[in-house]
Amino acid sequence: MATTTATLISALSSDLPRPASFLPKTPSLFRRREVIAFKSKPWESRKQILTENAFVCAASRRNSSSSTTTDLSVPELDDNTRKVLQFVLWATEGVYIIWLFLLPYAPGDPVWAISSDTINSLVGLSLNFFFILPLMNSVGIRLIDAPVLHPMSEGLFNFVIGWTLMFAPLLFTDLKRDRYKGSLDILWSFQMFLTNTFLIPYMAIRLNKPDTNYTPRKTSQLRSTMVNGATVVGVVGGAVCVISILWALFGRPEGYFGNVTDRNEFLVSYLGSERLAYAFIWDICLYIVFQPWLIGENLENVEKRKVDLVKYLRFVPVFGLVAYLVCLDVDEEV
Repeated sequence: MATTTATLISALSSDLPRPASFLPKTPSLFRRREVIAFKSKPWESRKQILTENAFVCAASRRNSSSSTTTDLSVPELDDNTRKVLQFVLWATEGVYIIWLFLLPYAPGDPVWAISSDTINSLVGLSLNFFFILPLMNSVGIRLIDAPVLHPMSEGLFNFVIGWTLMFAPLLFTDLKRDRYKGSLDILWSFQMFLTNTFLIPYMAIRLNKPDTNYTPRKTSQLRSTMVNGATVVGVVGGAVCVISILWALFGRPEGYFGNVTDRNEFLVSYLGSERLAYAFIWDICLYIVFQPWLIGENLENVEKRKVDLVKYLRFVPVFGLVAYLVCLDVDEEV
């Protein structure tokens, strides 16, 4: 009986719902939380992010600057413009030779009727080339006595020759020089004596269309010397031009050549009576045109950080060419 009663109670208790636990719940504040372990220290992560951002910003600045860099290459002229310029240049060459060398209408004597006085003057000016003999005589060195000529004529002669000297590195670094099939060494050598007689044809020939089958010539010793020493050539040529102006105005004070006003009056008379002096004025005018033209088409040869300086100075006679030679990127050329 007792056994039957216990079994019945056990069965009934298993069917009844169990009461809720009277144990207090653990507040969420004190529950165990899952701990997340960082693989790296927080300051290292921040450092990595900052470094990556800096790299991206620097790269974007480089891309921006490279995209805004001015292209210094000069596009080829269209056929009509090129032919017009060539016609003008060849016509100028014809006028230059006929008017200055052959016709008797310009001041002074033409080549076929040149006087002995003109020849003697030309020899004397050549002996006083770059004022070497006069300066040597002035310090007591008298290997040969310098001819005594009017300082205004000496100044004009050496001014043009000094400017012509500086054209050598410019021609030897001209990006279109290969279109001239002759020898630039010979051309510039003749230019030193006959100036624009040879420079004008070169300016016309360099406008020809590029020859795709042309084989580059071996670099001459003269070109290497002139290009490697472009800075020296620029400084010497520029100094000679400045000294020429000072010499013309103030040189030979012991020779009774008068003051600045007297010398200017002589210059006017000299230009109106001497063919050589008259031709020098033509040369100066043509150089004023050719200098910025050639430099403007060869700005790629200039050191990149000095391009803007040369770009604007090229229009200044003499000094623009000095700037080009001093700022020439020789490593890119030779």
